[in-house]
Amino acid sequence: MRQASVERVTKETSIKVDVNLDGTGEYTVSTGIGFLDHMLEQLSRHSLMDLNVEARGDLHIDFHHTTEDTGIAIGEAVSKAMGDRAGITRFGHATIPMDETLSRVTLDASNRPYLIWKVDFSKPKLGDMDTELFKEWFQAFAQGAGLTLHVENVYGENNHHIVESCFKAVARALRQAISIDPRKADAVPSTKGVLGGSL
Repeated sequence: MRQASVERVTKETSIKVDVNLDGTGEYTVSTGIGFLDHMLEQLSRHSLMDLNVEARGDLHIDFHHTTEDTGIAIGEAVSKAMGDRAGITRFGHATIPMDETLSRVTLDASNRPYLIWKVDFSKPKLGDMDTELFKEWFQAFAQGAGLTLHVENVYGENNHHIVESCFKAVARALRQAISIDPRKADAVPSTKGVLGGSL
């Protein structure tokens, strides 16, 4: 079982994350930010990655530090659980509809982090959460997990649907990318023999 735990403690946040990449999508999430909890639950359920997140942060200031550091910690746990990434399918793609909204994600679990974010919002907040923080979460997650991550909202009107379809698309693409390829279960999927570093 590919499992990992990460603890991240700073003057701004204290976060503990447990992941099981070969799980069934079970989750326990508590960040103090209701909408972020909802999105992380979607990430777990649709990737089939078991996810436990316990985060405390300086929410009296704003949600930025907790959002970003949660992305970093979950990403680092995913990377740690993949180990040397031998046997993974590596690439993943998903296009997810949600009512009037369509979002698509393509990712490479290459250990070369990079984010392309083509998502716009018509409102500055969803509930109490600043919509600009979603890019921060995905940036931190891509960095921590070592993902080349392209997230695009093709069209949509409802901001809740736009964000949720992005998280679900990332989850489905991640599920594909981290799955073990039975034809090459013992090999790192790269002609270099290692993932990461230069092209």
